[in-house]
Amino acid sequence: MVPNGWKIEKLGDLCTINPKKPLKPNDDKVSFIAMNQLSESGKVILITTKKYDDVSKGFTSFMDNDVLVAKITPCFENGKGALVKNLMNGVGFGSTEFHVLRAKKNTCPEFIYYLTRTNELRAKGEMNMQGSAGHRRVTADYFNAYKVKTPPLQEQQKIAKILSTWDKAISTTEALIDNSKQQKKALMQQLLTGKKRFAGFEGEWEEVKLGELFKERVETGVNNLPLISITSLAGVIDRNDVGRKDTSNSDKSKYRRICHNDIGYNTMRMWQGVSGLSNMEGIVSPAYTIVIPQKGANPTFASYLFKLPDLIHIFRRNSQGLVSDTWNLKYPHFAKIKWLFPLENEQQKIALVLINADKEIKLLEKQLIDLKQEKKALMQQLLTGKKRVRVN
Repeated sequence: MVPNGWKIEKLGDLCTINPKKPLKPNDDKVSFIAMNQLSESGKVILITTKKYDDVSKGFTSFMDNDVLVAKITPCFENGKGALVKNLMNGVGFGSTEFHVLRAKKNTCPEFIYYLTRTNELRAKGEMNMQGSAGHRRVTADYFNAYKVKTPPLQEQQKIAKILSTWDKAISTTEALIDNSKQQKKALMQQLLTGKKRFAGFEGEWEEVKLGELFKERVETGVNNLPLISITSLAGVIDRNDVGRKDTSNSDKSKYRRICHNDIGYNTMRMWQGVSGLSNMEGIVSPAYTIVIPQKGANPTFASYLFKLPDLIHIFRRNSQGLVSDTWNLKYPHFAKIKWLFPLENEQQKIALVLINADKEIKLLEKQLIDLKQEKKALMQQLLTGKKRVRVN
């Protein structure tokens, strides 16, 4: 059903698909955007400056207020694209894998941009791709023939303004998350090295071998426990939660047991930060080493410490192997490493501060997910006319 006052039109009637190349600017300078300079959320990550003569042949041209859409798989399906503005001299060039959509008279460029972000356009485009496997592309004919419900210009502009407000809220939240992560990183560097101390903690930190504070758990042959994965970002989680369900009947007699408050690390990737504190009991691959924090080592403090770049560098130096693909940090080498530790009560205080920093980040990440879901639902309503906007 077509909303009152709206029309059903082809996208090719609303915009020019892949328009002609613009003239050379007087100073020969133009913007350049490669495929990897666009995000999957539809934003420009980076713009570089090139000479017109260097890019005018063999690249796709565009101008301010044009909409870029990746045409090759999987970039198209993943959402690569953007509405480009503030180009050098208003002119840009970029990947040959871009389609360019330029809004015609009485069509809002931002409205066209949001149409290209819809799941329907992407899903139908994927079904109509042409070419061989791995090199399939959406054609210009698809965009020309794609039918959309179109409101009058003023309503297009109002819809675009509303959706851009949501985009700004999303961008602001993303910036807050990035800032919070940077603050946590700086806090870890200060707190875990003793450069920043809390009031009431004045004693000198003691250099201790890790083997004195962490004993290896070598328990195997426990097959009735769930299979666990240890990741660099999510820590210790159920293997099913990483999309790698264990359906095999392979022998797990050598799999290692991991218990609550144990710390597990990937023997070959400890120097890349692949470790985590367990809040569950299960079994892990023999590729992991499991250590049990002893008296004098707060488990949560230790889990943050093992992510500290300074200590990760030491883990790398103590890993054994001829090339990086075979470097491993087995427990005997781990146990010999020396590091400065505060008393356990100060460790607990430091851990609590870092836990709170993580909670703040997770709260912002939850807000970001909610904003994106709400915007997605609003787009579906506004761009189909199910929800109308008031135009002055």
